[in-house]
Amino acid sequence: MPVRPRPLIAALGLAAATSLTLVTAPASAAKGHGWPHPDLEKTYNATVQYQSEQAALDDGYLRTDDCVEDEKLGGMGYHYVKPEHVGSTDPTKPAALLYEDDHKGGRKLIAVEWVVPNTGQPRPQAFNRGFDGPFDFEPVGPHYSLHAWIFKKNPKGVFTPYNPKVTCDCAPTSTPHP
Repeated sequence: MPVRPRPLIAALGLAAATSLTLVTAPASAAKGHGWPHPDLEKTYNATVQYQSEQAALDDGYLRTDDCVEDEKLGGMGYHYVKPEHVGSTDPTKPAALLYEDDHKGGRKLIAVEWVVPNTGQPRPQAFNRGFDGPFDFEPVGPHYSLHAWIFKKNPKGVFTPYNPKVTCDCAPTSTPHP
């Protein structure tokens, strides 16, 4: 049996491992999103159509004119809520779409949010993580929530509630939110 130098064997092993990684990589990594959970690709595909605010309204999301911002943490923007999705943990059915002013008289989609009423149940989970809360915020009442910043990068993390890059500068009113 011929003797192979150790560096060659190591290089072949590394090449084989790399090729297996490329074959088994999640779709989100292959598309370059780099999200921390592959199901966020499903969320993106289900909500990308709502980059048009009118598409969200036409599909039953209710527009709000209160912009959520915290002077220390950043903002969430405007919440558009689809009542029949409240309580869902399905990656394709977020209860809320979050928008910010585009400074041209319109709004652009920046994130999505799941909202689950707190009825004393265990903390809801999605994307292998527990929801934030519980919070008691009118008009929602006691609830858990989970944000996903998939349309605007959040330097604090994809699932962090507030984004320091979001402000309500153009908003007529601001509302604190837990």
